[in-house]
Amino acid sequence: MAALARWCVQHRLVVVLLWLLALGGVTSAAAVTGSAYSNDYEAPGTESGRATQLLRDGFPGLGGDNDTVVWHTSPGTVRSSDVEQTMTRALDKISTLPGVASVVSPYEGQGSGQISADGRTAYATVTFHDQAENIDKGDAQAVVDTAKATEAKGLQVELGGSAIGLTRSSGGHLSEIVGVVVAAVVLFLAFGSLAASLLPIATALVGVGTAYAGIVLLGHAMTVADFAPMLGMLIGLGVGIDYALFIVTRHRRGLKRGLPVAEAARNAVATTGRAVVFAGATVCIALLGMLILRLGFLNGVAIAASLTVVLTVAASVTLLPVLLSFIGPRALSRRERRRLYEHGPEPELPTGFAARWSVFVERHPKLLGAVAVVVMALLALPTFSLHLGTSDQGNDPKSATTRAAYDLIADGFGPGVNGPLTLVTKVDGAEDKLALDNLDATLRAAKGVASVTPVTYNTGGDTAYLTVVPESAPQSQKTSDLVNRLRTDVLPRAEADTALDVHVGGVTASYDDFADVIVGKLPLFVGVVIGLGCILLLLAFRSIGIPLKAAVMNIAAVAAAFGVVVAIFQWGWGSELLGLGRAGPIEPFLPVIMVSVLFGLSMDYQVFLVSRMYEEWLETGDNRRAVRVGLAETSRVINSAAVIMISVFLAFVLSGDRVIAMFGIALASAVALDAFVLRTLLVPALMHLLGGANWWLPRWLDQRLPRISIEPPECRAAHERLAAVTDSEVADVLAKERQRDVRDISG
Repeated sequence: MAALARWCVQHRLVVVLLWLLALGGVTSAAAVTGSAYSNDYEAPGTESGRATQLLRDGFPGLGGDNDTVVWHTSPGTVRSSDVEQTMTRALDKISTLPGVASVVSPYEGQGSGQISADGRTAYATVTFHDQAENIDKGDAQAVVDTAKATEAKGLQVELGGSAIGLTRSSGGHLSEIVGVVVAAVVLFLAFGSLAASLLPIATALVGVGTAYAGIVLLGHAMTVADFAPMLGMLIGLGVGIDYALFIVTRHRRGLKRGLPVAEAARNAVATTGRAVVFAGATVCIALLGMLILRLGFLNGVAIAASLTVVLTVAASVTLLPVLLSFIGPRALSRRERRRLYEHGPEPELPTGFAARWSVFVERHPKLLGAVAVVVMALLALPTFSLHLGTSDQGNDPKSATTRAAYDLIADGFGPGVNGPLTLVTKVDGAEDKLALDNLDATLRAAKGVASVTPVTYNTGGDTAYLTVVPESAPQSQKTSDLVNRLRTDVLPRAEADTALDVHVGGVTASYDDFADVIVGKLPLFVGVVIGLGCILLLLAFRSIGIPLKAAVMNIAAVAAAFGVVVAIFQWGWGSELLGLGRAGPIEPFLPVIMVSVLFGLSMDYQVFLVSRMYEEWLETGDNRRAVRVGLAETSRVINSAAVIMISVFLAFVLSGDRVIAMFGIALASAVALDAFVLRTLLVPALMHLLGGANWWLPRWLDQRLPRISIEPPECRAAHERLAAVTDSEVADVLAKERQRDVRDISG
């Protein structure tokens, strides 16, 4: 790392040019090729997946996205001549718009069932040529504008559907701007230097910008969800600014000790840069753990997020030292430069609240540890009621036309109309057709079924489908129960003595199947991620206790963060006030992605905190001093980093995207609890209670494990020296070499 930093500083213009070329080249390529995102949630081999494939093969014309135009009259009815004429003209105009394949009007025979029983609500079905991810936003906006132009007093017109959802106004780049501005303010307050506070932001923006464009290109090579770039930006800005913050802090410490600018930058990368690379590696390992699930949808998310982390780490250890060499002593504030000039280099000792808090934790480890455990347990309680399911447009904010259309249809026709189930089967002969013709009566008698459409056959007569409208909403547990009842009870009895094999598809069935696949693989996934993280910590800190505590702390952070998400998004505590829409279930894919990201991020603070304790332990062999000094010297920078990361994550609530808002709140909650409860309270309390056992490692295992190092070279030398002498000799060595200062004051 020292050699890399030295080369970068010596060739700083080349390094800056290479990064600018990378950013400009990848961005230009992304602009030329455009995006190709795909939200394919289907898990291979599931029943809903087979139903979708049968429908695509047998009915190619049904491949386009289906959206709705809903209108409601008050007073009067939708059958009045003026309303019918107005809406018919609008629907005729919509049918001629680019991208629209067909429009089914409630005033025509095919759409006769699309008028509510009270006659005050009606809807038309708009079918596009392509699926939503391939529809141009301008084409969808044209449909919205045409329909909305018919609104008048007493006539409310709303639109719903996936394509229409593309037209929802988002926060644009407001979330990123707010997050960056808050981070800049925190950095300036921490450093007192404008130049030093801007460098972490500049470094993170270069790394994240390059990664964002790279994700756009990645979408042409594999399945990448449309929220992957935003997720990558969310993670990249958070960890990128934090990583740069740690390196700049170490660089400033070197300047205060009188080191030349170039040497201070080199030492910062050689020491803290190691921890940055190690922390970034743990984040990537946690993210890439999603690959073991073998779900194409998650593979793209994992690689996209990992690419962002890799580039932000690379920028932190290559571009950042170059920028530090450019600003020179201005990394210090004017007051710090003046003090350095007048008084010369001075050792930087932990003082103020950080030092007092460290001593306080040492004096009351049992009490503070118990308080931390109670807080984490209470926040984790909502996790036990986690419900994975379909979050649909009924969860959109009240101001969205998609939410209004959803509510109008639910009120006028029943909630199940917003998420019908599709039953598809291959047909072989007259007996199968006769059984299918009798199936609709059987389905109507089933519990939870509101209505059933007649059977529709394809042109070849070998594939058929019918639509079942549940009595309950798509995201309701009752709808999931209906899916299970159809699959395990109703359909098997109807298929008896026939060649029929009816598959249940539809939105709810697809999400339920996806959730079942993920939940089934979740134990293996969590085990692999935790296991790999523990192995890395075992190699770095040569201890059994440190990895085990880290695993428990990380699980606690994830559980508590899930509890916060459940309370806000599933229970609806403040979701409407925050503009996040109505309460609803948690997306099936969120647990895996959140576990990956949260586990990786929670390892960061463990690495930065314990690596400083480990340095002190190697130099002194005194566990109490190591924990006290490590906490006193790192808590301030960890808290500053946490505030920055929390601000960046919470800013993404302004994105207007429910999924991204979930990520933002979950990550912000996890970081806050990790930094302010676990790492500065529970971890040091436990380490005080365990004493020297924190650093215990069987000698036979120590001799067989490969050595990787986070600590500086001088600490490795100290470790080798301490390991080379007997226990009785260690006390003599430490008595001769230890210099007493404020850090030696015992709690």
